[in-house]
Amino acid sequence: MTILTTRSLGKYFGGQDIFSDLDLSINHNDRIALVGPNGEGKTTLLRILAGLELPSEGTAHAANGLRIGYLEQHPSLISTDSSVWALALNAFADLRQQEVELKLLEATLAEETDASRHDGLLKKYGEAQAQFEYAGGYNYEHTIDQVLTGLGFKPDQYNTPLAQLSGGQQSRAHLARLLLEQPDLLLLDEPTNHLDLSSVEWLENYLQNWPGALVVVAHDRYFLDKVTTRVWEMAFGTVEVYRGNFSHYVAQRAERFERRRKEFEAQQELIAREEDFIQRNLAGQRTKEAKGRRKRLERLARLDRPREHKNVSLPLQATLRSGDLVLATHGLVVGYPDDEPLFTCPDLEIRRGNRVALLGPNGAGKTTFIKTILEQVEPKQGVVRLGAGVEIGYFAQTQASLNLGATVLDEILSVENLPLGEARNYLGRFLFSGDDVFKPVGSLSGGERSRVALAKLTLTGANFLILDEPTNHLDIPSQEILEGVLADFTGTILLVSHDRYFIDALATHTWALEPATKSVIALEGGYSHYLAICKTQETVGETDQKASKPKSEQQLKREQSKARKRETDKKVRQIAEIERVIAATETKLAQLAQELEEASQTQDLSRIQTLGLDYQENASKLEELLNQWAEMEPA
Repeated sequence: MTILTTRSLGKYFGGQDIFSDLDLSINHNDRIALVGPNGEGKTTLLRILAGLELPSEGTAHAANGLRIGYLEQHPSLISTDSSVWALALNAFADLRQQEVELKLLEATLAEETDASRHDGLLKKYGEAQAQFEYAGGYNYEHTIDQVLTGLGFKPDQYNTPLAQLSGGQQSRAHLARLLLEQPDLLLLDEPTNHLDLSSVEWLENYLQNWPGALVVVAHDRYFLDKVTTRVWEMAFGTVEVYRGNFSHYVAQRAERFERRRKEFEAQQELIAREEDFIQRNLAGQRTKEAKGRRKRLERLARLDRPREHKNVSLPLQATLRSGDLVLATHGLVVGYPDDEPLFTCPDLEIRRGNRVALLGPNGAGKTTFIKTILEQVEPKQGVVRLGAGVEIGYFAQTQASLNLGATVLDEILSVENLPLGEARNYLGRFLFSGDDVFKPVGSLSGGERSRVALAKLTLTGANFLILDEPTNHLDIPSQEILEGVLADFTGTILLVSHDRYFIDALATHTWALEPATKSVIALEGGYSHYLAICKTQETVGETDQKASKPKSEQQLKREQSKARKRETDKKVRQIAEIERVIAATETKLAQLAQELEEASQTQDLSRIQTLGLDYQENASKLEELLNQWAEMEPA
């Protein structure tokens, strides 16, 4: 059953068309992903469907009595003492009114002495009670608790005034109210923006059982794959419809684009042949045929060349190569001086070329850990050590490194004093053209600020990138480009992200912060591998609880002794390997010193420069190896 339709829908601002001539329909139980590059009008279309904005032309018609719920991407902040729980309770206003009426009936029944009237009231009470129970009247508070918990609220936050919440927390509170209201059509604009991984997964499962229709704008491809079954692609002022989830859409879109490209090229070849024939024969013996072909050509419906959007071009390369060991922690405890520790680290290492994903719920300490690496926060205990030749490039989630009062051009010139023409060409690769480069950073959208931050990052030449939510505010095409660039990056990466698709595409290792144990689990592989390991451990844990027997003291002592021996043998092998590499490196340095002396005698400047860099790299490597050996060698 169709619940909402649009006919010839269009919207323009200041004479510029955003979209036009949209004929769309939403059926009951539809699960629609609205995708497309930033700035195409996705939010505007949602607002028109929600009845919050009028179209410039055409109509949007909703079925009679259709209840529509809309989550704004940037909801207006609430300055009220009303609590999170009270906002959620608003979803059950009708049910709570029934509850009040039941209590009034109870009071009336208790006071009624006339038998016949009492029987009538009792019957009325029974019917009202049955209706109340059927509508969920006896478990709505439990439902509220489930939804708030799923979206990341803790019980001690339920009575927090909304005015004291951050913008992200208020957005989650609005989402909770909408889910509890269960409108017939749910319109969600970036619902995952302020959710951690566990909350996104909860929302996926919840929406898979949603009883109504859904239209969602999101840049989380994994989320769209799990939740949606149709795709509306918004591009170049129109909407194209695809069947299936996001992955199906990607494949269909590529096939559709290639087919249209071939059709266009075939038509262009046909036109060229016909025009050539007409030109050669219009005044000759075959003039009649040429005129006939010209008429047919004039009536031909010309195909447009299929268009693609411009994409960001990231010239990301490390200027210098770091040592093999990029980062190491020893006895590290992360937290702020006057607070309880956030978590304790096992001794961790990042090697050159590793791409490590740091996972964990909001508030677990991911950003604090990054600040500890950047020496912005002192460790509560232990040390973080950077390897030789490591140059850090940092992308902050809040983009705090940006000067909001500066222009886009000034921000780039603050990193490297490029000639103006070269700087403007460079910014063009990040889709800033013309007068865009003179816009104040503070006036830019979230996506535009992210592009400025990425442009600054690529100029640093860093060989160790620390990226805190780099895909926030980026549209899906920009995310895919960033993925490809980072996959080809020759340096090392530590990234914090809630984008599971992004993590799976990049991560070689996963570090997961576990709030329950205040510890870190370090694994090889990306998010899917981490998830599989977690599920395996859960299964093993359940089996062990059912089948395992307590071990005797002798068994425990034998196992401890074997473990100590394995650890000692491993350490001996590691020391021997380090000593072997030290000897080889010292030999290499002696050889390079001899070659440098020979090159100096012949005044071969190019060779001196090459050998000097090689010597410096090996000297740094030797220093690192000696430090490792000193740490491992028993006193």
